[in-house]
Amino acid sequence: MPFVELFVPKGALDQAHREKIGGRLVSEVMIAEGAPDTEVARSISWLVVNEVDAWFVGGRQVPAGEKPKYVVRVGVPAGSMNDDIRQDIVRRVTRVLADADPDPGRFTEATAAWVHINEIPEGNWGARGEIVRIEDIVALVTSGGPEGESGSPR
Repeated sequence: MPFVELFVPKGALDQAHREKIGGRLVSEVMIAEGAPDTEVARSISWLVVNEVDAWFVGGRQVPAGEKPKYVVRVGVPAGSMNDDIRQDIVRRVTRVLADADPDPGRFTEATAAWVHINEIPEGNWGARGEIVRIEDIVALVTSGGPEGESGSPR
């Protein structure tokens, strides 16, 4: 299940745009991953928004009021991706950002947004003080929880 981080210059998103982006980013990544759309799957699919005080490009601070730049980092378990899924994630994330922007065409340029897919090596996810493996996550989201109950992976 994804952990998505959205980095954006401080003040670049009003509440309506934040909700428009935040409400869709994780859902679109889940669709690309082929995750089931269940409460359990959604409960372990997170998004955080990081508003950055200073944004520099090429060693120069981006002036206030310039169209915002974005970085979206998507953390997923290693072994769950292939190039088609990665491409679908990048396409979907970019579309979410473009749909929320007054100038959607600018997202065809490399200077508007970067999408980083971080594949977390097996054994490097953890919850409840324990290692969580990909098979634990799959079992959780396909069965509704440990041994068919809702809850944390184990």
